[in-house]
Amino acid sequence: MRIHAFHHLYQQRRALSTRVFNARGSKVERCQYCQVAVKYCVCAHQPEIDCDVAVMLILSENEVFKPSNTGRLILDTIKEGYAFQWSRTEPDPKMLALLNNPNYQPLLVFPADYVDDQTRIVIQPLANLGEQKKPLIILLDGSWREARRIFRKSPYLDGLPVVSIQPQAISQYIMRKSENEQHLSTAEVAILVLEQLGETQAGNMLDGWFRVFRETYLLSKTRIKPDLTRPELKRFLIENTNADH
Repeated sequence: MRIHAFHHLYQQRRALSTRVFNARGSKVERCQYCQVAVKYCVCAHQPEIDCDVAVMLILSENEVFKPSNTGRLILDTIKEGYAFQWSRTEPDPKMLALLNNPNYQPLLVFPADYVDDQTRIVIQPLANLGEQKKPLIILLDGSWREARRIFRKSPYLDGLPVVSIQPQAISQYIMRKSENEQHLSTAEVAILVLEQLGETQAGNMLDGWFRVFRETYLLSKTRIKPDLTRPELKRFLIENTNADH
C-alpha cells in the first residue's frame, strides 16, 4: 500500500498528543492506516490510479483521529494529495507555499450560499481549468460546524476561487450523524468535484472505495448485523480487474 500525507499527519499528531483521543468504537482494534477493524483491513486493496488533479485536506482539530473520517479515502485514491492541520494564526508554511504555487489553480470547495463575495464562485465548466494549471482541490475536513469556522477564520483562504456543488442525492455516509441529510461526507464531495473536473475514472474509483470503506467500517458495529460476504469489496475488485485489462 501507499503511505500518504494523511497517514503522516496522523502519526505526527499521535506523537505530539498528550492524551488518547477516544472516538466512538475505540474498543475496536483498528488498522492504523485504513482505520477499520484489523481482521477486516482493506489496505491491500488501496486504489491505484493516475489522475491530473491534486487534493489538499485542511483538517479540523481532532478529525485526523476519527476512524469514520473519509478524507483519507481521497488521498488513498488521488496520488498527489496533501493533508494539513488547520490553524488560524500559524498555518503550515508548506501549505501556504502550495496555495501560492503558480503551477496550481487552487479551488476551495464550499457552498456558495456561505460565500459573501459571490465573484469568487467559479461558474465556468471546471473541466476547462485543467488546460491552464493543475487543479488543486481544497477540502475542509471536519464536521459542518468546524468547516464553516475554518472557512470564516482563515485569512489565507480569502480570495481563493470557490467551487460550489449541489448534491442531487441524500448522503450515503452513515458512520456519523449530521445535522442535515444533505450534508455530504468529505469523500462524497470530492467525488462530485472530480466529476465536474472531467476526472470520471478517478471519481468512480473513489466512489467504489468509499462504498468499500463504509461496508467494512460497519462490520465492527455490534448493533448492525454484518454481511460478511462483503459485496461492495467484491464489486470493487471485479471492476478494478476489468479496468486493468
